[in-house]
Amino acid sequence: MSGRVVQLNVAARGGVPKQAVDMIEVTFAGILGNAVAHRRVHGGPDRALCLYSAEHILALQREGHPIRPGSTGENVTLAGIDWAGLGPAARLQFGAALQLEITSYAAPCKLISGSFADGDASRISQQKHPGWSRLYARVLQEGTVHAGDAVRVLAAGGPAGKAG
Repeated sequence: MSGRVVQLNVAARGGVPKQAVDMIEVTFAGILGNAVAHRRVHGGPDRALCLYSAEHILALQREGHPIRPGSTGENVTLAGIDWAGLGPAARLQFGAALQLEITSYAAPCKLISGSFADGDASRISQQKHPGWSRLYARVLQEGTVHAGDAVRVLAAGGPAGKAG
């Protein structure tokens, strides 16, 4: 299965929304130049990047939510990937070098409530809406990623319907 990077998002001071950039350099610790505001729940080697589906963002917009790429704090917005088929242990390759492994589902918090018409960020909770969560990933191989780069699923992970 393959897809592409729709948008790359960073926040120099942390928090949300994250702003679009053309390129990111990813190390084992995360994205260079991207600050993490709440290290207790974000960042670190097992949450080096947060990923989300462009198709889910469009579907949520059709439901009337003001969500947009980067507004829920994801670093990488992807298209063309079977999101419901991803889960912990899935492996992805971006371009020629960067490889990630999905580690967990990203629980929504009140800081992203502005992305939802009713302020209820649980719309992207894995527990309440399986397959709609953002995903955290660890870096297996460092690399540079550009908007538009190809993304390949190297190995499927656990079923998206089960919390990791």
